[in-house]
Amino acid sequence: MATEAPAKVEQHTIYQIPLDQRHGTWRDLFTIWFGSNIMMLTIITGSLATAVFKLDFISAVLSIAVGNLVGAIFMALHSAQGPQLGVPQMVQTRGQFGTVGAVLVVAIVIIMYVGFLASNIVLGGQSLHTIALGINEHVLIVFIACVSVIATIFGHDLIHAYTRFLTWASGLALLLTFAWIVLVHGLPNQFLAMNSFNSAGFFSMVSVGALWQIAYAPYVSDYSRYMPHDTGAKHAFWASYWGCSLGSILPMILGAMLGLVAANGDPVAGLTAFTGVAAIPIVIIFSVGIAGTNAMNLYCGVLSTITLIHTFIPSWKAGATARAVTAIIITIIGLSIALFAAGNFLATYTNFILMLLYVLVPWTAINLVDFYLVRHGDYDVNAFFTPEGGAYGRFNKAAIFCYILGIIIQLPFVSTELYTGPIAKALDGVDLSWIVGLCVISPIYYVIAKRHSANKLATV
Repeated sequence: MATEAPAKVEQHTIYQIPLDQRHGTWRDLFTIWFGSNIMMLTIITGSLATAVFKLDFISAVLSIAVGNLVGAIFMALHSAQGPQLGVPQMVQTRGQFGTVGAVLVVAIVIIMYVGFLASNIVLGGQSLHTIALGINEHVLIVFIACVSVIATIFGHDLIHAYTRFLTWASGLALLLTFAWIVLVHGLPNQFLAMNSFNSAGFFSMVSVGALWQIAYAPYVSDYSRYMPHDTGAKHAFWASYWGCSLGSILPMILGAMLGLVAANGDPVAGLTAFTGVAAIPIVIIFSVGIAGTNAMNLYCGVLSTITLIHTFIPSWKAGATARAVTAIIITIIGLSIALFAAGNFLATYTNFILMLLYVLVPWTAINLVDFYLVRHGDYDVNAFFTPEGGAYGRFNKAAIFCYILGIIIQLPFVSTELYTGPIAKALDGVDLSWIVGLCVISPIYYVIAKRHSANKLATV
């Protein structure tokens, strides 16, 4: 059995990991999702509950917990696929959509990764700038980008090692922050009376928490595919579930607290103001934590890009050099957006990226139903890498139909700055699109897929 080698450059890319090269335990899945989520972006997301949705602290905590605990179910179900199949999530998608049919989903995921990369390196640089005013903000942005791309070039094992460190460093920084704000600085006497419960804000924050978890679905099994086959779905599920949900809920609660007490509800400024002399190490740890998450986004963006190219050049055998070159190219693109795009454009682009999350909901439904209820995890992995797709073909019309239908039926329920559907408006801005997408597409795809399987058996 192989052992972890974080100092060595990973040689594998999109192909199945051989059984004799599998390594790691369920603890590695817990730390990669716990450590990578304790960062500034998670804190800012939690502040939406109080600063934007105007919830009181107790309601904010409850909505954050409910949303993340529900959304993490889907995230963890994808993670449990990794030890069994040993391939990246977007490669496995060919088993549902066909080799060419999967291209649309893969392309959307790549765009999402580049958008998150650009947004996160800006946020990391700006956060560091709050405690290092003498350093040009652009220099700090480039620093965050460099840390991200180096980890990506070394690959899977270094990223796992990095997030193990973050689990301890970010976890301790989070505890220090809570203790400093509550015990040293102190909260206002009327803290629990600030804002109030409102149903629109509560359900909107539940949706934010759920979508935060579902956003990991396209690449969660990329980090479990090295796990030994006998790790089992159960261990992979629970380690990923509790790692990601706890790692998200705790910093989001901090964000909700800061959204109430910080000036103008700004959690970054509030963090530095309320933690005093402890702000420097705390902000550094949370900001560098963004680089860790960016490395994960970039790594999976690279695997998705290689998957996309392989679709049209199936003879290409991408290795470590191809992964490194692709990582550098994607980083340059993301860094260019971060450094040279106007502020308004970046904000609009970020909203556009968030809109892309809605198109992942029907993919999640199709993928999970197909894996767990239709095929029961039984896939011909070798067929994923053939030009014709073997038993899965080039196009799976049933999956493509359900995918498009899933996007369409969500539109009336979407609530974002870019677009708000008529039903969402009637519900005072409550976004239920992801619930509708999952609940409608899952049974429809199941019925169509089972009927298709029965027809195939009847003709044999």
